[in-house]
Amino acid sequence: MTSSRRGGWVVAASALALGVAGWTRVSAQAQPPPTVKTTHAKRVVSIEGKDTFAAYCTACHGATGKGNGPAAPALKMPVPDLTTLAKRHGKFDPLDVERSITGVDRRPAAHGDLTMPIWGPIFKATAADSEATAKLRAANVVDYLKSIQEP
Repeated sequence: MTSSRRGGWVVAASALALGVAGWTRVSAQAQPPPTVKTTHAKRVVSIEGKDTFAAYCTACHGATGKGNGPAAPALKMPVPDLTTLAKRHGKFDPLDVERSITGVDRRPAAHGDLTMPIWGPIFKATAADSEATAKLRAANVVDYLKSIQEP
């Protein structure tokens, strides 16, 4: 999976949801493990953090950021609960969160085997306008994540 191609790659949640639903059914026959289908990122007009999160992050992190998106069962590493970042790290560090999203100074331990797309280049490719808009989109996601932190 690469993020260097125009448009990048993201998880196709709708296709995966069907596979995960089949995987969770209890039956006498063994079900194949769920898989993640990738697709080109679609441009999202709104740059609001909540809208960007809904478009690009919910497949893995879930609609509420708890790490329970439809793609989560197919991933090798558990998907982090983004509502507990401040609790787990002692504080909410916007710079660290932004770097995780954009891929700046990305450390392998931050996302396990690095299956999370590096969104900085993808935001720029899908924004169809400027690097400043891509940075604003990432900053707005950070602000949104800060707003959903559990006390």
